[in-house]
Amino acid sequence: MLDPVLIHAVLALASGALIGLSLGLIGGGGSILAVPLLLYVVGVASPHAAIGTGALAVAANAALSLAMHSRARTVKWPCALAFAGSGVTGAALGAHFGKAVGGDVLLALFGLVMILVGVAMFFSRGEGGNPDVRLDRASARRLLPPLAGTGFLVGGVSGFFGIGGGFLIVPGLVTATAMPLLNAIGSSLVSVTVFGLTTATSYAFSGLVDWGAAGFMVVGGLGGSYAGLRLARRLSTARRALSAVFSAVVIATGLYIVWTGIGALAATVQG
Repeated sequence: MLDPVLIHAVLALASGALIGLSLGLIGGGGSILAVPLLLYVVGVASPHAAIGTGALAVAANAALSLAMHSRARTVKWPCALAFAGSGVTGAALGAHFGKAVGGDVLLALFGLVMILVGVAMFFSRGEGGNPDVRLDRASARRLLPPLAGTGFLVGGVSGFFGIGGGFLIVPGLVTATAMPLLNAIGSSLVSVTVFGLTTATSYAFSGLVDWGAAGFMVVGGLGGSYAGLRLARRLSTARRALSAVFSAVVIATGLYIVWTGIGALAATVQG
């Protein structure tokens, strides 16, 4: 008979590899994958514990993917830092209020948000067409307001739902700066890391982090992040291929999450 501890470790490693693949490929999806994987595969006890553990694992895996994207020079650092800096306060406030809402309801609401974002990205005509965009003294007056405002809003949403926010950060960066999608994916990982750590810290102080599972997921994410980056660079050369993959993953995951939490959401609406 297989050792339950060994099975737990293997499942957490495999889950981490999937999360790393998603982060490296599309700059998001880590926490969306992490929560159901922790609940239904790894076996974490509660939705809130899964959110806290997933936030920590995703933040660490996002940092690994960020290092790889940085080496590939796909990160627009000034834009990324401005976006992340303005979102930290929003993420902290969102996490504070999110813990007061039922975990199943959080999952269902987040699934609905993801479906809307995925549909909007799929039907978007452009995916960013200015590879030379940069935040400096000359462009600060034009770029800082949309970067700061969008960053704060996305940070609040990511903290409330206990997510890294990549699926919202990527379209936010494209909208605010018109940078190419591959650059938005790389740059988004700065915010995914910062927002995830902010959310994880809040949940850790409430005792809602499974440290062992998070550690195994980080180790598993190493290989997944590397594979995701290589695939993203290949898809970025094909017209709209990367955008289509991004949208499809968001919509499919959103539908699954809504399906798993629709009962709790319906009960809340009726009540």
